[in-house]
Amino acid sequence: MIRSSVFWSAVAGRTSQAVLVAVVVGVVSFCMMQALPGDAAYRIAAGRYGYDMMDAASAAIVRIELGLDQPTSVQLLNWLGSLAQLDLGKSAVTGNRVTEELSVQLGHSLLLAGAGVVVSLLIAVPIGVAAGLRPGGIVDRISLGASIVLRAVPAFALGVLLMLALAVHMKLLPVAGFQSPKHLILPALTLGLGLAAVSSRVVRDAVCDAMSAEWRMFSRTKGLSRWQTLRRHVLRNAALPVVAYVGVQLAYVIEGVVIVESIFSWPGIGHALVHAIFGRDVAMVQGTALALGLLYVLLNLLIDLSCQGIDPRRRAIA
Repeated sequence: MIRSSVFWSAVAGRTSQAVLVAVVVGVVSFCMMQALPGDAAYRIAAGRYGYDMMDAASAAIVRIELGLDQPTSVQLLNWLGSLAQLDLGKSAVTGNRVTEELSVQLGHSLLLAGAGVVVSLLIAVPIGVAAGLRPGGIVDRISLGASIVLRAVPAFALGVLLMLALAVHMKLLPVAGFQSPKHLILPALTLGLGLAAVSSRVVRDAVCDAMSAEWRMFSRTKGLSRWQTLRRHVLRNAALPVVAYVGVQLAYVIEGVVIVESIFSWPGIGHALVHAIFGRDVAMVQGTALALGLLYVLLNLLIDLSCQGIDPRRRAIA
């Protein structure tokens, strides 16, 4: 088990980081929304009542109701004060509490991100291990070429290509939406292929390093078979850099979720963020950006703890 001192030290460090992220993300997202051209009251009124019913009177009502007529510094300080009380406020368009909307949208995003990670591991681990066991072989060369191509293709372009191939032409999967488990396959495959393009090479390099290590040769001299050495020593030592690299890929996952959700009309937090920006819903933008930032911190904490659990040198004797 992990030493309690190491565990609580990691938790304390990530907690302080979360507080800093909350303040920075809130201030930056607020400033960016203020920098957008046009009158926010008109856009919010249009989102509430529709463009046909929106007029100067309804925009004036919205401006007074939401305090948009107050100085910018006062609006920011009011939001920071509410944040200190763990209150993200209400959506300017729907009137629902931001936390209520985020609880539903975040669940959908985590489902999509988790499915994308599972797809990437199912692809990257066997290909990376096979390539690492025989560097320079046919599997290694083919996987390298595929990795370069997939990593060079943007997430939105890959999503469109998969949509055209599997949904439009072959009609194997639905194009977009959120009605059945089949709707999860295309967006998860789009995320998973992008992740697997890099993680397969990380697995390959980790396995190569483990196979050429002195302790691996020593395990063979002890009488362990090739499979026993691979299972007991090589894969475990190769897992540490792979798990650590997942933390680096988390930024890609968070970024990719926003793009992929918009392409496939997935009702997640990224899709909501795009609509909130267009609707000038400042409370939703700040709440969504804050949730993404804190999610990034939380996942990095889990990665730190996982690395400490895998590495025997960081574990205490139970």
